[in-house]
Amino acid sequence: MFILFSPVTLCIIAALFPALFLMRVIYRQDKIEKEPGGLLLSLIFMGVLAALAAMVLENIGEKILTTFVHPDNPFFVILFAFLVVALAEEGAKYFLMRRKTWRNPNFNYTFDGIIYAVFVSLGFAGFENIGYVMGYGLSVAPARALLAIPGHLAFSVFMGFYYSRAKTAFLDGNRSAQRAYERLALIVPVFLHGFYDACAMSGTSMSALLFFAFVIIVDIAVFRVVRHESRADRPV
Repeated sequence: MFILFSPVTLCIIAALFPALFLMRVIYRQDKIEKEPGGLLLSLIFMGVLAALAAMVLENIGEKILTTFVHPDNPFFVILFAFLVVALAEEGAKYFLMRRKTWRNPNFNYTFDGIIYAVFVSLGFAGFENIGYVMGYGLSVAPARALLAIPGHLAFSVFMGFYYSRAKTAFLDGNRSAQRAYERLALIVPVFLHGFYDACAMSGTSMSALLFFAFVIIVDIAVFRVVRHESRADRPV
């Protein structure tokens, strides 16, 4: 028996499936103590809020940037990618993730930080992806499923990696280490996201080569980080 879906339903399924699939992949790597479903759902919602906040911040940031750098300037794309898009999106994700989880008693293992960052980021990516697929059609879904959604996952894994170390340092009473790790939890994803977007938006053959090399290297690094952190999971 065939089930018929409306075009809108197909677009939503195509937009959300990659994010939901990757959430499941990372969730399965949480071997010791699974996070409560209610907390994970709230983190997905935080990702949606982060996407809405980022839209506003990016609009403001673009207007400010254009007052200092003309859009035709070759450096505009780079500055826009790093200082507007990457900073707004990763900053919104980090802020809402921290507000929701820092004092949560379930944040008691190092891998939890990765779980939290991933669910917020993929909530963000899934919501964002609905807009792209609804706006440009199903033809954009495969490319975004292979590049954009895994990109958000990759940035979040590094965010969660340093976020957990910040929590460990906090509980150890090491405030200087805590602040350093918290900065890295934002700076590293912003740099990775900015580099990704700058290459994608530049539109040159060199930037395309850099983009695909970057994606391959980061994906390998993320796979290794997730595997190592899952196996070495320990109380914070």
